Amino acid sequence: MSEKIIKVRETMTARERVRRTFEFEKTDRVTIGYDTNPGIHARLCQALGVPVDDREPLYQALGVDYRGIGAPYTGPELYKAPENRRVNPLEGCIMRWVEHGSGGYWDFCDFPLKDADDEAFDAFPVPDADHFDYEAARAKALSYGGEYALYVGNPGIPDIINSNGRIMGMEDVLCHLLTENEAAMRFIHRRAAFHLKMMERLLDALKGLVDFVWLGEDLGTQHTQLISTDLYREVLKPIHRQFVDLASSHHLPVLVHSCGSSSWVYEDFIEMGVRGVDTLQPEAHNMSPEYLVRHFGGRLNFRGCISTAGPLAYGTAKDTEDNCREVLETMMPHRGYHFAPTHSIQDNSPVENVIAMYQAAHTYGRYE
Repeated sequence: MSEKIIKVRETMTARERVRRTFEFEKTDRVTIGYDTNPGIHARLCQALGVPVDDREPLYQALGVDYRGIGAPYTGPELYKAPENRRVNPLEGCIMRWVEHGSGGYWDFCDFPLKDADDEAFDAFPVPDADHFDYEAARAKALSYGGEYALYVGNPGIPDIINSNGRIMGMEDVLCHLLTENEAAMRFIHRRAAFHLKMMERLLDALKGLVDFVWLGEDLGTQHTQLISTDLYREVLKPIHRQFVDLASSHHLPVLVHSCGSSSWVYEDFIEMGVRGVDTLQPEAHNMSPEYLVRHFGGRLNFRGCISTAGPLAYGTAKDTEDNCREVLETMMPHRGYHFAPTHSIQDNSPVENVIAMYQAAHTYGRYE
């Protein structure tokens, strides 16, 4: 017998709900997002009686309010995968399969630009923004009929530290940013320019169809800043500003993903015009729901705060329900809250807890 999420009566379309949330306006319920690893995704689909390989029925079952729109790549093959490895076709990072007690995942390894010289940086391929099917993206967006909120981008754009760390190793990318190594910075700017141009082309193709832009940059450890405020402002912020300005030119709000202790950078985000922040790991320093609403409530949208390392993974369904209710009670009075996990729900989370999480969004996430 399949499980079922019991929903409240809705008086808005998903698109209207998301748009109003970004404006800190009252909605019928909180917006709902979904992020999982493949293993728990498959088990959740089985429990809810929906297909594993088609996310739309699952999104509808959970009440997920937005859909991402991207343009398919049509260009030449840029990278070759070594034996027993995978390679990201648009990035060039290399991955190996690592098994663990509840499944497995593709982990980054080999780092093709680790200890690279100037010639290697300059020769490493970066996609061409012209090699994407923007008409296909428009057709996909139109297929939703205006019912759901649509976004472009993702937490990997421009993601200067993390995405380049997957290619050259985290130690190298941090050293290159600190020393402003010329060849490495040329490469970093070349990749950012590609992402910016691709997003510009995509937004032009989707005029009137998109509701927000999603960007990403991991800037925190669990305890402190990953880089100094000065380094952020001197090196990363000018790149981030280009993406925020592009979104602003299309009158679209920006949501920025950043893991770990990231609230130290939120004033800079607000100054640039960022509307919302994503992930919000409550265990990290100065990232609890109470801290966030006290310092940034009404100035930033919040997406996340349902910890993937707390009751959802290690407690009972009742523990999960209670945790979600507490987060909702803290966040909802300030409006602008998007109910979502702090990161992809991991394979060690019991299915019944994931169902309890999304049921809690409908049970306790209503605005009176």
